[in-house]
Amino acid sequence: MFLQNSDINNRRLAGLKTGEEAVIKYVFGQGAFRKRISEMGFVKGQKVKVIKNAPMKDPVEYEIMGYKVSLRRSEAEMIEVLAPDESSELLTGIFAGTIDQHRLKVSGGKKSKNISVALVGNPNCGKTTLFNYASGSKERVGNYAGVTIDAKEARFRQHDFNFRISDLPGTYSITEYSPEELFVRNHIAERKPDVVVNVVDASNLERNLYLTTQLIDMNIKVVIALNMYDELEQKSVQFNYKQLGEMMGIPIVPTVASKGKGLQQLFDKIIEVYEERDPSVRHIHINYGPDIEQAISAIQTEIKQDENRNKSYSTRYLAIKLLEDDAHSRELLQSNANARNIRSTADREIKRLEALLNDKSETLIADAKYGFIAGALKETYKPAPETRRRNSREIDKILTHKIWGFPIFIFFIWATFQLTFTLGSYPMDWIDAGVGWLSDTVASLMPEGALKDLLVDGIIGGVGGVIIFLPNILILFFCISLMEDSGYMARAAFIMDKLMHKMGLHGKSFIPLILGFGCNVPAVMATRTLDNKNDRLLTMLIIPFMSCSARLPVYVLLISAFFTANQGAILFSIYFIGIVLAVLVGLLFKKTLFAKKEVPFVMELPPYRMPTLKNTSIHMWHKGQQYLRKMGTVILFASIIIWAMGYYPRHQEFSQDYDQQIALVDANQQLDESSKAGLIEQLELSKEEERLEKSYIGQMGHFIEPVIQPLGFDWKVGMSIITGMAAKEIVVSSMGVLYHAGMDTDESSRSLMDKLQSQTYTSGPKAGQKVFSPLVAFALMIFVLIYFPCVAVVAAIKKEANWKWAIFTTVYTTAIAWIAAFAIFQIGSLFIG
Repeated sequence: MFLQNSDINNRRLAGLKTGEEAVIKYVFGQGAFRKRISEMGFVKGQKVKVIKNAPMKDPVEYEIMGYKVSLRRSEAEMIEVLAPDESSELLTGIFAGTIDQHRLKVSGGKKSKNISVALVGNPNCGKTTLFNYASGSKERVGNYAGVTIDAKEARFRQHDFNFRISDLPGTYSITEYSPEELFVRNHIAERKPDVVVNVVDASNLERNLYLTTQLIDMNIKVVIALNMYDELEQKSVQFNYKQLGEMMGIPIVPTVASKGKGLQQLFDKIIEVYEERDPSVRHIHINYGPDIEQAISAIQTEIKQDENRNKSYSTRYLAIKLLEDDAHSRELLQSNANARNIRSTADREIKRLEALLNDKSETLIADAKYGFIAGALKETYKPAPETRRRNSREIDKILTHKIWGFPIFIFFIWATFQLTFTLGSYPMDWIDAGVGWLSDTVASLMPEGALKDLLVDGIIGGVGGVIIFLPNILILFFCISLMEDSGYMARAAFIMDKLMHKMGLHGKSFIPLILGFGCNVPAVMATRTLDNKNDRLLTMLIIPFMSCSARLPVYVLLISAFFTANQGAILFSIYFIGIVLAVLVGLLFKKTLFAKKEVPFVMELPPYRMPTLKNTSIHMWHKGQQYLRKMGTVILFASIIIWAMGYYPRHQEFSQDYDQQIALVDANQQLDESSKAGLIEQLELSKEEERLEKSYIGQMGHFIEPVIQPLGFDWKVGMSIITGMAAKEIVVSSMGVLYHAGMDTDESSRSLMDKLQSQTYTSGPKAGQKVFSPLVAFALMIFVLIYFPCVAVVAAIKKEANWKWAIFTTVYTTAIAWIAAFAIFQIGSLFIG
């Protein structure tokens, strides 16, 4: 449905209805919004169509250049549009071809057999998939922006050449808009890879080639990997990619990274380019038209005046960046002897261009780039119907429906947790039995002594109590990976943006928050994908409320012991409470710490893709390896420390002579064997509990007991909470050590559950009462959900922000955890009686 002249009462994009089409006339606004919106393709002359509104009516999904992107209504209000029949004179940009200097890119010097390669490309272009297949690495693959948040490196060999390949963050451009864009730009300029491989989504050429035009400006050696080429072939598209490569001075190699097709040819081409044997690799510049070229030349001449300048970047690239008013490029040129002259020349040319062409300079550059792309594709590319995009649209009608979108999203999350329990229970039992067998075997083979106690109670009891939860971790990550790889996670961000917006966050903040359900550390690091500093900080501060997989063993233990009837529902409620707290705290911080101006919401919605079992399994196993490594290091070390603190001092004075009482019971002829065994077991248990209470860990636990008693916790729970600061899984292993206390050689989780269910207070006003109840267990789970993030998360926040925010996070989360657990236990006790 086209927008008709009579329908245009409001000539802004926000005024269009679902299904209507229009043509962009002008983009208002300033700074980051205007620059980003132009780079995403919202430039003069481009046709845009309204696909749908999010379930809460904001943001709105649009289709432009054959891909889907979401904007908030407030951003769409900044874009002026025309009806298609009014727009005949509007042009995206003039195609002036290229400036071919007719000389090869030759660096000279003898070539070694070592080639450094950097992979760059848009999010969702298959860059990390290519990296994994080419190098045999197991890096994370995801179908949404921001999966790769740092450079990953791998080495491999092909023919006689050694490749060092770097997988750089996915980015739409290399401006100054986000940290990842600056990271990619600086990596290329400072690390100087021998060849840059620009991975391009073959099904979305017009959008992907914008980044390519910036690489052309940098005047470096580039090879294009035309990825997902099979999708292009399936649509019967006619594309002369060789001609396009000749035009741009960049060789193009078709690939299907998900199947490993074309990768050998790609790296053969990289070798040719590296050895300067490919004649198509020439010094070519995009012709921006006489007015812009005049401005570039004037600035470039001024930059060249200083012979001692920083030569990491080409002078033409810097001149173009200065015309775009790029702050980072201005900083780079501060060290030039003639920095003031360069600045004044750039400012003069910007004013001249804007007065002459009646538009902002950065928009003029973006228009010209898209004009070049449109013209180049017009000569080499004949499109076909967008079947896959149409299929994505049909799926979206259901998954992002205004009524069914939220219930479907909640169902997926609930199903993930339910599956984690039901399917995970079988391998849990197998591992459980294996740990018990190992404990029995070691106990029967070794003589009595400290070493036996260390192995059985400290190492097997501590680490074994945690390793049984590995299946749950793997299933959780498998489900999350399916949502990420399929493209659904981006839709979840689309659905949740209005809620995120009310918290003062970008819809993309939802992605790090969802990652937090796996592990808070990569979630904190993923905040780098957010463009605004305050967004990054606020998201970091509420990520600890996202219940990471390290907390899952605590929930599984307590839910299995005290909530056997509704396990999935209780687990869902824990996660839901974390989300609610994140919303409330986010709202509070938005009004206090981070009162700020709004930032633009611009996010691509990638087409749905069928996840491959290989990629999903790689992700699942990668996280499983991280979990196992943590058990072999942090948890093992902590378990040994906890065991030692509970084992020593060995010489203690008991309140009564337990050994004499045991001897008397054993000698009593009036008792049958069963009664004797029961009484002896109780005496041995009482002796061990008193010994543990007087150990170093018991003394420490009693020291903090006054603080945690109002929460319904005893000193053993307090000690488990303290040890959990290192890693949340250690809460379980600590309980395994503290409550088993060497009394039972079966260190399986079932034994620990029995211990928790039967544990009673041995002294004080509650003597004889049960330590744990469903109410206490629920309060403990909420406390573990909220309190002190693990040391690794604190370190990550310190790295991404500073110590001030890291310390603030530990203090405020622990305070909220105490208040929440206090309220649950005290109010619950009133009702339960």
